Amino acid sequence: MLTISREIVDSIIKHAKADHPDEACGVVAGAVGSDVPSRFIPMLNAAMSTTFYEFDSGDLLRLYREMDRNDEEPVVIYHSHTATEAYPSRTDISYASEPNAHYVLVSTAENGSVNEEAPLRSYRIVDGVVTEEEVTIV
Repeated sequence: MLTISREIVDSIIKHAKADHPDEACGVVAGAVGSDVPSRFIPMLNAAMSTTFYEFDSGDLLRLYREMDRNDEEPVVIYHSHTATEAYPSRTDISYASEPNAHYVLVSTAENGSVNEEAPLRSYRIVDGVVTEEEVTIV
């Protein structure tokens, strides 16, 4: 289960809407071993694509060095889908490399809007196996 603050959820949704029609992406870091997402870090989609996202390798290296200095790890890795539901694509699954992370997806398929009833969905992706998990917003 993912427990996440309303403030971070709102920030993810705002980023997804702002980057539409391109996919938005980013990380929410937290203290190592805590499983608590606490620091919202929007990233640039280096692919600038409506159908997939890619972190810039230099930006990602800087982020991981910063997280190491702060004793943090990626608790959430998020991105948006601009034309499909919030479910991991084959590409998303193949690139999922953080077995402890929650992979959060937001769909902006409805003209850049986000469905208010289900603003985001979260998954664990380990060894190519996708498992949806409950999201509790506090």
